[in-house]
Amino acid sequence: MAAVDTSRQLQEQVQQHIAAKQPLRIQAGGSKAFYGRHSEGAPLDVSTHRGVIHYEPTELVISARCGTPLAELQDTLATNQQMLAFEPPAFADTATLGGCVATGLSGPRRPFSGAVRDFVLGVSIINGQGEQAKFGGEVMKNVAGYDVSRLMVGSCGTLGVLLDVSLKVLPKPETEITLSYELAEHAAIARMSKYCAQALPVSATCFDGHRLYIRLSGSAAGVKAARILLGGEVQENTEAFWQKIREQTHPFFNSQKPLWRLSLAPAAPPIDIEGKQLIEWRGAQRWLLSDAPAETIHEKLHSMGGHATLFRRGQSKDDIFQPLHGKLRELHMNIKLAMDPHCIFNVGAMYSDF
Repeated sequence: MAAVDTSRQLQEQVQQHIAAKQPLRIQAGGSKAFYGRHSEGAPLDVSTHRGVIHYEPTELVISARCGTPLAELQDTLATNQQMLAFEPPAFADTATLGGCVATGLSGPRRPFSGAVRDFVLGVSIINGQGEQAKFGGEVMKNVAGYDVSRLMVGSCGTLGVLLDVSLKVLPKPETEITLSYELAEHAAIARMSKYCAQALPVSATCFDGHRLYIRLSGSAAGVKAARILLGGEVQENTEAFWQKIREQTHPFFNSQKPLWRLSLAPAAPPIDIEGKQLIEWRGAQRWLLSDAPAETIHEKLHSMGGHATLFRRGQSKDDIFQPLHGKLRELHMNIKLAMDPHCIFNVGAMYSDF
């Protein structure tokens, strides 16, 4: 019995909706359905398009279909002591590779190893003309011209339907430990900047408002030498601690207040907005629990050269992402129309008018 061609089935559904001028809402595991604005349209379920297509451990490359469970992909890599170096959050057991790439969310290791888009080598998609298209490949230097494969990362499904993704992977570190220090916010930001500017095996940083946590990853000898140099208290259950930060099960996130993700220059000073903060990525990513108006938060971050995203638990689904203005808004709109000329994919998921 021949295998079902799920990519062809999905393509036919897209073509039918293009012909009928009916929008589609792409979905799979639903683990990140809270992220972004609500998108209207008929559901396009891609969860059955799953499975690892190709895995070559010696080449540090894996290719899989978008509906492949994230846990399955990580288990496959673990058999060869390899990992997704950007530490993607799952938020639920139903998380898929497609959702991981579409939202572009990275975990604690991101500033030290790279973001999701840094590891995407190639993608296959269904575009807004109902055609299957492939971009990139399975090696790093394979792109001439505009790199559409990485453009799909973080687009929240607004540019096309992800079918397959090829990723570069990395070996797991030989050992990891976490050190902690009791510091005030100014001192914690300065300490993060200082340590990350040195040749140290730092792989994660976090300040929870009271203590600074520094994770060291690498060879046993390298981690031991860094631990002696940096001092601090060695924390127990390193893996569990960073999983709580990544999956937002740390006590900080146990709140009904709107949760904002703030992106800034790493050494930016403390942000003067009422609320509670948790700082990651050497200061570049700051989580804010606050009832402050969205306009106030967006304006404050803009004045500091950063941007803010209403991550979840907000009462309104408007003002989710930093507002776009001028040429930047025009660029986003032009890309949307080039990739999805009939405007049927996840319309309104990022901004109300596209």
